[in-house]
Amino acid sequence: MSTVLQKPIDYLKGVGPNRAQLLRKDLGIHTVQDLLYFFPHRYIDRSHYYTPSNIPNTTAEVQVKGSIIDLEIVKQKRGSRLVATFSDGQSTMELVWFRGHQWIQKSLQSNTPYVAFGRLNWFGKKCSIAHPELELLEDHEQRKGNFQPVYPSTESLLKSGISQRVVRQIMIHLFEELQGSFQEVLPAEILKQYALIDKNRALTLIHFPSTQEELAKAQYRLKFEELFFLQLQLALKKRNHKLKIRGIPFPSLGTYFNNFYNNHLPFPLTEAQKRVIREIRIDLKGEAQMNRLLQGDVGSGKTIVAVLSMLMAVDNNMQATLVAPTEILAQQHYKSIVELLKPLGVTVGLLTGSVSKSARVPLLDQLASGELHILIGTHAVLEQPVTFHQLGLAIVDEQHRFGVAQRAKLWRKNKRPPNVLVMTATPIPRTLAMTAYGDLDVSVIDELPPGRKPITTLHGYDSKRLAIFQFMREEIAKGRQVYVVYPLIQESKVLDYKDLMDGYESIVREFPLPDFQVSIVHGKMKAEDKAYEMQRFVSGKTQIMVATTVIEVGVDVPNASIMIIESAERFGLSQLHQLRGRVGRGANKSYCVLMTGNKLSHDAQTRIQTMVRSQDGFELAEVDLQLRGPGDLMGTQQSGILQFIIADLKKDADLLKTVRYAVDQLLLNDPTFEQLENQVLRQALALTQQGKSIWKYIG
Repeated sequence: MSTVLQKPIDYLKGVGPNRAQLLRKDLGIHTVQDLLYFFPHRYIDRSHYYTPSNIPNTTAEVQVKGSIIDLEIVKQKRGSRLVATFSDGQSTMELVWFRGHQWIQKSLQSNTPYVAFGRLNWFGKKCSIAHPELELLEDHEQRKGNFQPVYPSTESLLKSGISQRVVRQIMIHLFEELQGSFQEVLPAEILKQYALIDKNRALTLIHFPSTQEELAKAQYRLKFEELFFLQLQLALKKRNHKLKIRGIPFPSLGTYFNNFYNNHLPFPLTEAQKRVIREIRIDLKGEAQMNRLLQGDVGSGKTIVAVLSMLMAVDNNMQATLVAPTEILAQQHYKSIVELLKPLGVTVGLLTGSVSKSARVPLLDQLASGELHILIGTHAVLEQPVTFHQLGLAIVDEQHRFGVAQRAKLWRKNKRPPNVLVMTATPIPRTLAMTAYGDLDVSVIDELPPGRKPITTLHGYDSKRLAIFQFMREEIAKGRQVYVVYPLIQESKVLDYKDLMDGYESIVREFPLPDFQVSIVHGKMKAEDKAYEMQRFVSGKTQIMVATTVIEVGVDVPNASIMIIESAERFGLSQLHQLRGRVGRGANKSYCVLMTGNKLSHDAQTRIQTMVRSQDGFELAEVDLQLRGPGDLMGTQQSGILQFIIADLKKDADLLKTVRYAVDQLLLNDPTFEQLENQVLRQALALTQQGKSIWKYIG
C-alpha cells in the first residue's frame, strides 16, 4: 500500500501531467498520499433546495432546482456572456457564463431538470448565478452525500479549469484506485476506549460525508491520530533522553548554596519558587541529564532560581553559564548576579561581543582553568575559542531567541553534555507547552512575589495625545522616567502606523532641551551606541526612552513608571505584556498606556480590552493563542512541529489533553510495544526515524 501512496499524481485518472504540475506548484501536492491527505477546509450543506419561485433574498451560496428554457449570447463592450433562463414553471432567474460559451452551450439540455449551485447576485429584483455548478437532477439525486467538500484552491488553478468539481472528481478516482485499503495504525484498545472509527472509514468520510455526524466522527478520529503520534514521538524522545543521555550529577548541596539560601537571599522565596527549586534539585541529583523548561511571568523571580541552580553546580566543583539573547540583558544579569554573590566569593565573568580582546584573553584563561565559576554572556559564549574546565549547568534565558543549532553548540562544550535549564518570561499556553516543548520537563513559577504593585493599564486614542503628554510631564516632575515604544523603525508605505523617527522628533518637540533629555534605542544602532543611550536612561540622565521592542526583555529601571506603547494594536498580547513588565519594578505607582487609532478590528479590540482587564500572563497567553494561533505565537523556531494537517491547537485543547493521557497510559502499560495489538505502532513510528513527517506518512 505504501508503494501506491508514493506514486506521483501524474498517473492518477483525471490528473495528467499539466494538472499535476499546477497541483505541485500551487498546493504542494506531489504524490497520491499528498492528495489523500489534502482535506477539505469546509463543507457545504447540499441537502436543501430552492426554486426560482422561492429564492431567498441573500448573497449566499444556494442550490436551485429548475430547467433551462432559453439560451442567449449577449454582446458586451468587451466580449460577450452566455445567459440561460432558468425556470421552475412559475418564476425565472438567470445563469451566466463569461467564458467557455461554445463548450457550455453544446453541453446544456433544454427543458431538462437541473440542479444549479452557486452564489446569488442581485440586480434590483432580478437574481442570477455566475458560473454555476450545474448537474442533471437525476445524477445529483443518485450521488451520495449532502455535504459537499470545498478544498483549498488558488486563482491560477481556477483559471486553468481545476475547479472544485474537478478536484472532487479526482478524489472519486483516487478512492476507486485505492479501494479503501488503508492500514490501521491505532491499537484496537485505543479505538474502543475512545470510540474512534477505523482508518478506512475516517478517510472516506472526511472527503465524502453524508451527514454532519459522519463528518464529526471522521474529523475526531483523524485529529486524534495526528495528535496521538505527535505526543507519542515526543514522549518517547523524552523517555529515551532520560534513559540514554547521562548528565553530570550534583550529589550534594554544599557551602555556597546553603550559605546563600540561609543568609543572603534578598527576599523570601514564594512557594512557587521553592517548588521549582525542589524540581530542579531532584533532576540534578540523578544520573540523567536535566532537560527542563522554566517558565514564569514577568517579575516572578526566575533569576534567583537560576542563581540557586548555578550554586548547586559550583558546590559540586562544576562551572555554570547563563546565556542571554542581548548584551543589555547579559550585562543586567551579570551586575545583579555579581551583587548577589559578592558575600560568597564566587567568581563571575561576563562575555559579550563588545568585550575587548585585552579583557577577553584572561577571562578565557580563567574559564579554561576552572578559576571562573560562572560565565554570563551572549551568543559569544557559543563560539569555538570559549572552553570550559568542566561545564555542569547551562542556562538559556529567553530561549525562543536561540535556534536549535545555537543551543547545540552550548551542549557540546563538554564531553558529557551539561544539565540544561531553558527559561522564558513569555508564559506558554498549556497546549503549546505539550507540543512545542513536549519532550522537556516543565516547571512553572505561577506566583508573583508579595508586595509587587499592579500596573494600571489604560487605553488611549491618538486624539488624546495632548493629555498623554501632560501626564508624562507630571510624572517626570515627580522624578520618574518614561518609555515610549514604537513597532517600526522606518516608515512603511503599506501600514499606516507612526514610525519611530517621527515619534522621536515629536517627543523632542514636546520635551525640549535643556529641561528634558530624550534617549533613542533601536535594533539598527551599533552596540556601543545602544549601550551608551541605555546607560544614560538607567543612570537617570535622560527622562524619556524612545525605543523599538529591543527593550522588551532585559531592561530593569526601577525609576521608570510609565510605559507608552504606540500602535498597540500591532502587538500580540504576550509582547504587550512583556513590554508592560518593564515598569512597576520600583516602589512607585506605575502605568502602561496602550495608544491606538480610532478604528480597531475585533481582534485588536479584544487584545486591548484583555490587557486593560488582566495582568495574568498565563491568561493573556491563552487569549493570544485563540486570537493569533500557534504559528504567530511561537515564531519560526517551532514552526515545523506546529504545522498540523487537521488538528488545531486553538480549538482542540481538550482533545490534546485526552490524547496525552492515552499516550501516557499506553507507555505505562506497554513501554516497548510488546503486546501484539500495539505492534502496529512500531511500523508507523519507524517512518519518523527516516526523517519523515510524524503523521502524514502513516498509511
